Amino acid sequence: MSDAATKTMNMIEAINSALDVMLGQDPDVVIMGEDVGYFGGVFRATAGLQKKHGKTRVFDTPISECGIIGVGVGMAAYGLRPVPEIQFADYIYPGLDQLVSEAARMRYRSANDFICPMTVRSPFGGGIFGGQTHSQSPESLFTHVCGIKTVIPATPYDAKGLLIAAIEDNDPVVFFEPKRIYNGPFTGYYDRPVEPWSKHEGSAVPEGHYRIELGKAAIVREGGAVTVLTYGTMVHVVKAVVAEHGIDAEIIDLRTLLPLDIETIEASVKKTGRCMVVHEATRTSGFGAELSAQVQERCFYYLEAPVERVTGFDTPYPHSLEWAYFPGPVRLARAFDKIMKD
Repeated sequence: MSDAATKTMNMIEAINSALDVMLGQDPDVVIMGEDVGYFGGVFRATAGLQKKHGKTRVFDTPISECGIIGVGVGMAAYGLRPVPEIQFADYIYPGLDQLVSEAARMRYRSANDFICPMTVRSPFGGGIFGGQTHSQSPESLFTHVCGIKTVIPATPYDAKGLLIAAIEDNDPVVFFEPKRIYNGPFTGYYDRPVEPWSKHEGSAVPEGHYRIELGKAAIVREGGAVTVLTYGTMVHVVKAVVAEHGIDAEIIDLRTLLPLDIETIEASVKKTGRCMVVHEATRTSGFGAELSAQVQERCFYYLEAPVERVTGFDTPYPHSLEWAYFPGPVRLARAFDKIMKD
């Protein structure tokens, strides 16, 4: 952790702090998106930034995700470091062509004459009863695209350090923010209170500049019986279940899906001999499939059981039943029981 003074922050505050720091130290950083200026964003992640840094640095855009990302690509090629916000990850699809065909390929197509240092921020996942159009988890789409880095934080400390690193990176980054834990980490139990960030190890955030290297996972809990690979909200859900059931699990928060810290994963699985993958997105072609394949390819002779996946279901996102859709304590406990018996 940085030696700078720290402050207790939730994830929204940490993201706001990261943007404030980067606007203050780099005149090439600009923030744009729907309602990010005067209003401060639908989740208030950019609150106060326009007033402090001006309307040419933090500004509103029309409701056009294709236009927002397309303009960001042009700004990045020109030499700026744009940080466009897509209000919900569900809305990112109209801008997908700009990300895949332009941003991701710019360095290669120009023989390194141009780069695209653009960071696309977007809240993703469920947990706020937002229904089908405000709750999707499309991260696996972007991990399939060469040239785009995909980052998902799980704590305020990581959110700020990773976002600063993403903005400073010379390649395009998709930065998904798990909105279910914007204000505090849910334990994953529908009928229990939210654990406040003040009791969480990720809540003490340096007020100044610091960065967390992209592509480096974090071992958030050491263990010897099973390795759990997860990210975002599910880090907290897994921790709660492991603590309640006394499971000797090693929990790895991937933090960056692409580039993937396969070395940390491989070392852990070879130590424990078992591997479970947990994510909120749908099961088929989810990022867990890639993780399972890489573990099997690298650790086959060390595995004592097949790789287990606990994910969202292959259904449209259910509004009224979203807490049944999430990997939760019952499904996780059942999966741990199965993998430990194999």
